[in-house]
Amino acid sequence: MSGLLQVTIEQGLIFSVLSTGVYITYKILDFPDLSVEGTFPLGAFVFAKFILLGVSPELATLMAVLAGAAGGFITYTLNIKFKIKAILAGILTMTLLYSVNLRINGKSNIGLSSFETIYDSFGKMAVLIVLVLTVKLLMDRFLKSETGYLLIATGDNETLVKSLGQSSDKYKMIGLMISNALVSLSGALMAQSQGFVDITMGNSIIVVALASIIIGDTVMQKSSILKGTTRALIGAVAYKMIGGLAIEMGLAPTDLKAISALIVIGFLAYNNVNISKVKKSA
Repeated sequence: MSGLLQVTIEQGLIFSVLSTGVYITYKILDFPDLSVEGTFPLGAFVFAKFILLGVSPELATLMAVLAGAAGGFITYTLNIKFKIKAILAGILTMTLLYSVNLRINGKSNIGLSSFETIYDSFGKMAVLIVLVLTVKLLMDRFLKSETGYLLIATGDNETLVKSLGQSSDKYKMIGLMISNALVSLSGALMAQSQGFVDITMGNSIIVVALASIIIGDTVMQKSSILKGTTRALIGAVAYKMIGGLAIEMGLAPTDLKAISALIVIGFLAYNNVNISKVKKSA
């Protein structure tokens, strides 16, 4: 396996955890959660803080996950308790976490290449495959539970959930906390993979997540077997492979954000054209 292909797949697996988290808010709750641009680097910075304190990489990664869940709870509080619109609540959380991330370690960039990572024992690719599959299977199982069904119902029809004597707000909180916990996990994994954390690593990360979800939905739209989490996983790897191919063809790394935007535009346009054709034929 060539170096570029291996790095591309590894990053695709890391981003598949990110896209699985965003899948919960974007596809299930229909909640435009921009706080992920703050919780992604939050996971990286919290991991860095604990690893610098001499904590094991496994525990440092767990602390990053918990920090992400706390970030999701902040967005929930702003949206539900303070009645701030969802998109603005996410932006406010993202803005707040920018300063928090800087405060955690006191600097905007930290090198981690000399510290242990969770990849050291069995290799990066093996650990990522096992971790990604574990996250996917756990999420699939959760979404089949009573809580998972009510979470899905909250996104589809809040009135139905309330008629069952349940609080839709409770399931929004659960969804936002799980989503941002997974996003922070992805950030911690990325920090360990690249060997440093940087305050800008969350910039436009929502585009990466949405591109992965849209690609997965578009490419696999005729398959009724694949679950949403599987589509998100496949989409993330495909997205990174498209970006890697663009670099291989000679485009500069600085063009990646433009490539990301064009990927989203292209697949959204393709989806919209297909939807229009279906409506006309009906």
